[in-house]
Amino acid sequence: MPPVIDARNLYSETSPSHLSPAVRGDLERIYVPNLRSNDVSVIDPATLKVVDRFKVGNAPQHVVPSWDLRTLWVANNAERRTDGSLTPIDPRSGKPGKGIAVDDPYNLYFTPDGQSAIVVAEARRRLDFRDPHTLALQYSIATPKCGGINHADFSIDGRYALFTCEFDGSIAKIDLVSRKVLGYLKLAMPSTRFKDSPQAVGPAASEICTSTKGMPQDIRISPDGRRFYVADMEADGVHIVDGDAFKEIGFISTGVAAHGLYPSRDGKSLYVANRGSHKIHGPRHGKGSVTVIDFATDKITAQWQIPGGGSPDMGNLSIDGKLLWLAGRFDDVVYRIDTTSGAVSEIKVGQEPHGLVVWPQPGRYSLGHTGNLR
Repeated sequence: MPPVIDARNLYSETSPSHLSPAVRGDLERIYVPNLRSNDVSVIDPATLKVVDRFKVGNAPQHVVPSWDLRTLWVANNAERRTDGSLTPIDPRSGKPGKGIAVDDPYNLYFTPDGQSAIVVAEARRRLDFRDPHTLALQYSIATPKCGGINHADFSIDGRYALFTCEFDGSIAKIDLVSRKVLGYLKLAMPSTRFKDSPQAVGPAASEICTSTKGMPQDIRISPDGRRFYVADMEADGVHIVDGDAFKEIGFISTGVAAHGLYPSRDGKSLYVANRGSHKIHGPRHGKGSVTVIDFATDKITAQWQIPGGGSPDMGNLSIDGKLLWLAGRFDDVVYRIDTTSGAVSEIKVGQEPHGLVVWPQPGRYSLGHTGNLR
């Protein structure tokens, strides 16, 4: 694994000044996988216009930068079918290549040493480790007690990863050295959560939590590597987990259906996308918002509502960190959010946009998802 440059901030190499030579010359584009229309919308961030749109495989979920930053992979997991695939995009031209058949690729990650791509086979409760270039299968790790395995992040030393189990309300700890599951951790539900209603705002909008288990989604490590933050769509907030001890140590209430997590370019803040509905297929104009958390204090420093309601899901930051791009999952739009003021712009895209990628991004290598760079 490439060395950690600053143990106080493992995101130090993703600041705006650390654009890799590997991405110089790549087009500045936002690639948006549209889950229901089986295509990718391509946005020019300079004009806020869709400049291209191309078909990919069935049910594209995320667009994922490869470990070496030279390929963007569209993960087409073909929900409830058997014809999953990964479609490569050349970031220099912005054009797709021929898809490669891969079993159930809901999401895609890479081992910190770059030796394996990790295909998250959600429906199979399995992690498939594959050659990062040819995608030939190397080995698999079964995760039988992790229903809905989907998102992950890695320890500061790269020796283990934590994966969220969406349908079991838990997380799984994977030993990447010995290639085995170390255990599962059930996440605690809060006593109250926010009402799933566009009219519900403010402290009085909470209700007694009737859910018996959470629905964890994205997960990110703290800059110092000591804690992991887990967005929970049922708990309406972020669990804080000590990864080494593998125990929950805190919880931050953020908004309806906390979903995506993105550290700021300076490593001081965490942006939380709250999708606005507890439903997997929610309504338009839900109570979508973005919460900003200070890493040092775990305090909320800003709360931005999507004007008129919305459904912010997955995405990432611009190179300079001044703009946060998120897919509007149930509203068929993409949001561009000013990280200073919270002002929102919208761009119409395809049907049910999901894990968009902003490209290029600063960093030395990619651990996967929509741009977890280090």
